[in-house]
Amino acid sequence: MKMLTTARKTLTIYGSALTLGLAAALASTPAAAEETYTWKVQSHWPGSSSSYEDSLVRLQKILEERTDGRLELELYEAGSLFKAKEIFNAVSRGILEMGTISPSYAQDKITLAGIASGLPFAFRNVWEAAYFHQGLGFEQMLRDEAAEYGVYWATDKVYPTEMVVKQPINSWADFTKLKIRSSGALQTFLTEAGAAASYIPGGELYTALDSGIVDGAHWGASQGAFSMGLYEVAKYHVQPALNIAGTDVIIVSQKALDKLPEDMQNIVKQALDEQFWFRTNEYQYKERITLAKAINEHGVEVNTLPDDVQDKLTQTAQKLWDEEGKRSDNARKALDMLKDYLSELGYL
Repeated sequence: MKMLTTARKTLTIYGSALTLGLAAALASTPAAAEETYTWKVQSHWPGSSSSYEDSLVRLQKILEERTDGRLELELYEAGSLFKAKEIFNAVSRGILEMGTISPSYAQDKITLAGIASGLPFAFRNVWEAAYFHQGLGFEQMLRDEAAEYGVYWATDKVYPTEMVVKQPINSWADFTKLKIRSSGALQTFLTEAGAAASYIPGGELYTALDSGIVDGAHWGASQGAFSMGLYEVAKYHVQPALNIAGTDVIIVSQKALDKLPEDMQNIVKQALDEQFWFRTNEYQYKERITLAKAINEHGVEVNTLPDDVQDKLTQTAQKLWDEEGKRSDNARKALDMLKDYLSELGYL
């Protein structure tokens, strides 16, 4: 009887040890201990776009790595689920956890969107736009406006839009004679400034330049011009940029963000903050090597606009700036901040 009692005690102790050991093993297994999350991400970039790979796929890999696979991004290229202008609303409503857009797609919601999209002839260097966003607080102003719609706003990068022309611009008279392929706000700006700006689809742009239908065009900056073959027929790359802006934005559903554990929320926000600086610098690097390649392989020359031409373009641009400032008190505040900043830089 005594031996039976001892055996029972031994089994009880052994069983308890097994239970504790099993519990410890389960607790050490990430899949059992921590929940995983899958976010649907709708982009405004087609899969063939360099930014789809360089920005979105990069972010996907970083978040999966830093969360040990707890956060997976399910990527959809442009048009897969929603039209580009519907992405903001889908993220706002929580239908999509994340998306990429241009600020212009959210102009009906975000009163700062026009300024974010890039006021013409404001900044002359990329670092100036980056500091305006991150150093002077414009990014936080955008983030605060987007938060009213349940959206966490993170500018992907800032980059320039620059023209190529067939003949150099050495005077104001040269500029006003130009026929330029343009689009959107920049088309309005160039027309107001005195050039003849018109829209031509990308597929027809090379032929239009080659045949003389237009004298110049913009398609991004050097990376865009090179990819379209424009340097074969237009040998002058014009600087400074027509605009420099945060033309691409990553937006996150605040509902989705709030559902994540605190450590994962911090990982997402930190990754997005890093993305801005990494992609802004990487884009500039690729711009520089692409322009160098165009100079070496196609005999392209950089055409820096004379000071008097830059001054007149700035004066024309400011009239368009003032219209953006009328959209809200917040827009007026941002515009005043921009003008003060540009005055400090000696541009106004």
